[in-house]
Amino acid sequence: MEKIKQTNPDMAETANEVVVDIDHISKSFGDKEVLKDINLKVKRGENVVVLGKSGQGKSVTIQCIVGLLTPDSGTVKVFGDDVALMNDDELKNLRTKVGFLFQSGALYDSMTVRDNLEFPLTRILKITDQAELDKRVEEALDGVGLLDAIDKLPSDLSGGMRKRAGLARTMIVRPEIMLYDEPTTGLDPITSREISELILKIQKKYKTSSIIITHDMECAKITADRVVIMNEGTYIAEGLFDELKNSDDELVRSFFNETT
Repeated sequence: MEKIKQTNPDMAETANEVVVDIDHISKSFGDKEVLKDINLKVKRGENVVVLGKSGQGKSVTIQCIVGLLTPDSGTVKVFGDDVALMNDDELKNLRTKVGFLFQSGALYDSMTVRDNLEFPLTRILKITDQAELDKRVEEALDGVGLLDAIDKLPSDLSGGMRKRAGLARTMIVRPEIMLYDEPTTGLDPITSREISELILKIQKKYKTSSIIITHDMECAKITADRVVIMNEGTYIAEGLFDELKNSDDELVRSFFNETT
């Protein structure tokens, strides 16, 4: 007798849930049109890489997601709510659910690594118990292999260590969505691979949904469930990494030829 696989409708619905819905957005700065009718849907638990050359407007998209910028037209919905219509309190609440890793790691230079990680716990989650703070900070740093650097200042860390510390600080409040802005820029190939593998580890451990902005092909190959290619302010292709790398479209292939 053929066995019929039983599925949980709730689990299937969650897997197909769209957590970020970008619908026909455009954005200009003066006479320069940076985004041209962009569309993108990100499902829960999915890593989407937006791949393109520097200066193409990739980062503008993710700034619209958290309300740092407002599109000139179109809508950006996160968890079903239009970001442009949110008031200050609603935006603040949204930003507790969306982690943003900047290129620099954005650590406070005058604070130790420990203090940098405690800051969002006390500021956002309002945790005051020192034992609880210590536990969470140590767990977060252990997760990125940086526990030994807990009492160091950012100036004492290498570029890769600063990136790890920034990632630990972002993840310590357990965001549901992660936005990575050029996470491997300025790092050597070995450290870049370590950061890329750490992004993948975080996705699997915390079931995060992520948008990863990069022009690093190795990072894209390691982290992406799906790749979107951006060129001159618009998305020109979407698919699996290997599909796009071997595309019949010469322009699409050209993004891969230089470094892969």
